[in-house]
Amino acid sequence: MAIPPPDATRLAALNEHHGFGLSEAELAEYAPAVAATLAASERVEELYAATAPAAPDRAWSEPEDNALGAWYVTTSIPGAPEGPLAGKTVAIKDNIAVAGVPMMNGSRTVEGFVPTRDATVVTRLLEAGATVAGKSVCEDLCFSGASFTSHPGPVRNPWDPSRNAGGSSSGSVALVVTGAVDLAVGGDQGGSVRIPAAFSGGVGHKPTHGLVPYTGAFPIEQTIDHLGPMTRTVADAAAMLTVLAGVDGLDPRQPTTLEAVDYTAALAGSAEGLRIGVVGQGFGTPVSDPGVDEAVRAAVETLRGAGLVAEEVSIPWHVDAMAVWNVIATEGAAFQMLDGNGYGMNSQGLYDPELIAHYAANRIAKGAHLSKTVKLVGLSGRYTFELAGGKYYAMARNLALELRRAYDDALSAHDVLVMPTLPYTARELVPLDAPLETYLPTALSMIGNTAPFDVTGHPAISVPAGLVDGLPAGLMIVGKRFDDATVLRVAHAYEQAVGGFPAPPTLTTAGDRM
Repeated sequence: MAIPPPDATRLAALNEHHGFGLSEAELAEYAPAVAATLAASERVEELYAATAPAAPDRAWSEPEDNALGAWYVTTSIPGAPEGPLAGKTVAIKDNIAVAGVPMMNGSRTVEGFVPTRDATVVTRLLEAGATVAGKSVCEDLCFSGASFTSHPGPVRNPWDPSRNAGGSSSGSVALVVTGAVDLAVGGDQGGSVRIPAAFSGGVGHKPTHGLVPYTGAFPIEQTIDHLGPMTRTVADAAAMLTVLAGVDGLDPRQPTTLEAVDYTAALAGSAEGLRIGVVGQGFGTPVSDPGVDEAVRAAVETLRGAGLVAEEVSIPWHVDAMAVWNVIATEGAAFQMLDGNGYGMNSQGLYDPELIAHYAANRIAKGAHLSKTVKLVGLSGRYTFELAGGKYYAMARNLALELRRAYDDALSAHDVLVMPTLPYTARELVPLDAPLETYLPTALSMIGNTAPFDVTGHPAISVPAGLVDGLPAGLMIVGKRFDDATVLRVAHAYEQAVGGFPAPPTLTTAGDRM
């Protein structure tokens, strides 16, 4: 369609924004030239319309029974008749596109959008024989480690429905651990696969950054965006990762080549003799529950009993890692997720123009409905960017190399590192109108051990370490970049040693339908 050229008032505002110092007469001189450039945008829109796919006709419905609030919509999209995941049902986190099925990303600013393309991970799951059973609720724009910021409502913990399930992949974990689905996909920028796994007693694997394509998922910040499997067993996580991993040629987060790995086959190798570094800085933090620390140390003893070698290791950088993540996740996300309308610019990847346009309009019109965590990102991240032009973000990304090196140095002497996934067990849900001093700690205070590895890109898995006062605690296992196989092998050895992971007391044959 024809793009209206900017009038004199709009040109003056643009002039002021850039500080060009053009006079009114000079702006009038520029006006025809600016208008002439719009022809290219109009032509690009015409060309794109001729090649853009149409959304397929896929049936979906509102969930009939949704006691934990975990389903956004349900569907049944069958995959290939044969494949490594044939017969398995999977829930897709609602920040990930399933063509023809509504996507809300837990936010009123995305509500009403229907994708026209499947995300790469959805395509791969269907090709592997899985059946997509629906979209799982996630936190508002995925920026919370709890499960109360999501629209239309909170997701409840399967072990205690008065508590949060963990975020931002909250619905995914609730559906998996209750047996409503066999598998689920989650996203992780500060721990959002591992946090719900720890709070709700599931298995959550954050792959090495770039191992699994992010194409078709709503971004937060390109350097920390991850997608990964959420399951009840490590074997299922390995089977999913085998299907999901690999270059798709559309995601700039990925290297140009990746060697194919059969992660299921890797579980068959013995973990005996592998070296574990127990990171001292991951325990005894100001918000740590001693019971959680004890459960994780008991899990380390179980691994010792299974023939692995464990010793304490000190990584002083781990204490400062959160400062690095905070700058990247506020200034970087304010620039990309907010001002950049999710995708930003300047990268060679597959964009979603329809989603960008839909969100751009609604982000302003419905911005008042955004969560307090997202508003904090916008206020803080935009302020520091305006203050220093991106200097702090640049410093943080440079320091990320130092942080990565610190973990790499520890991993040069150990096969994996371990620590508590989270410092405490699931807390009670709070209302959306809770005061900021309650809201923010509930949403974000648990990420001190998880978020650093989104910055460095190391693979990390959370598995249940046991119950503390009747609630799950998580053991996090971290490995060398692109050595996800060893992380999974150690997790599997632990699962075998404890005889499998417990199910929540709310488990029924109908899963979420209680």
